[in-house]
Amino acid sequence: MNSVFFRTVSILLLLLLLSPVQGAFAGSSFDTIETDTPNRKMFGFFDLRDRETYIQITNLNPGSHNIHIQLFDVSNDCNENDFFDVYTPNDTHTYNIRDIQTNDGTPSGVVLPEGAYGIFVAFGEFTESIIGNIRILDNNGYEYRSNIPGTDMDINTDGNNLEEFATFNFNAQGGVLLSDIVLIAIEDSDEGKQEALLADILNVWSTVDVNIYDLNENPFSCRKVIYSCVNQESSLYQSLLEEAADPSGDDDDDDCDGGACAASVADIEYGINDAVPHSKGGELLCPGNNISEGFVRLEHIGRGGNEELSTQDEAVVYVGLNNGNGRGSLDTFWVQNGFPDEE
Repeated sequence: MNSVFFRTVSILLLLLLLSPVQGAFAGSSFDTIETDTPNRKMFGFFDLRDRETYIQITNLNPGSHNIHIQLFDVSNDCNENDFFDVYTPNDTHTYNIRDIQTNDGTPSGVVLPEGAYGIFVAFGEFTESIIGNIRILDNNGYEYRSNIPGTDMDINTDGNNLEEFATFNFNAQGGVLLSDIVLIAIEDSDEGKQEALLADILNVWSTVDVNIYDLNENPFSCRKVIYSCVNQESSLYQSLLEEAADPSGDDDDDDCDGGACAASVADIEYGINDAVPHSKGGELLCPGNNISEGFVRLEHIGRGGNEELSTQDEAVVYVGLNNGNGRGSLDTFWVQNGFPDEE
């Protein structure tokens, strides 16, 4: 295999990256699982907006393996494009998202439009059977690279001790100027099916309360934002804001009722603040804030959820930092939303 796998929980990660921004590392308030741990399902993202994306999948199963590949296009109302691909034992394949070929070299049938971006899902048949990594090359010369986190495991099974927040560091080392903070709220199908249901925008979302701390740990209050497979051009955008503000009828989301989860903005990606804005000129987690070094605290205060679906209690976060030129780093981690199923 010609790809380098990284662990996201150590500061040594930044010393190993071939794209050497000494920028931030992803961390959280609970034990984080190594991203090169074999899994059944993995959630990544892709970007064709003046970028190229390559995603590599390896089959660790001793037999042939049928893997379901799903791509959800944010720029097209989170439309799902999918296909199944067959892997032989210990097989590895890299998908060029601009020209997606199957493992045997034939066209996959999925052709994404120019400028598409969104969520990539690999869903295997067996537990602990696949690993993968992601590489995004920006036309300005920097790269994002990381393993793809898997979620086929219990992060924290104690319903009385669920962590509702996670943090990540950022600073200006290496000339960091821009950021891409992506969060994927996860929704799986019923038990046994090989699919994620992320296109259900009005039910698959997460409201996050954002705070930034400077190096002296002084807190700066930011705002609430909604993460979903959506952008402001979506035909469902306004409906999502209304749903998140008062998700009535969902017993699991009582804490969200009465407007507690209301937010004025929804997206799949944000920049950090005015000092480290979004790479594509998008919304910020903390507009009006100019701290160039510190850490961001993401607290999950609400989620979507369709009672007919098997809702997972995790989200995958990607923290991308770059200098707008030749250097970039990408870290990943999980967060839990703190809403255990009621008995």
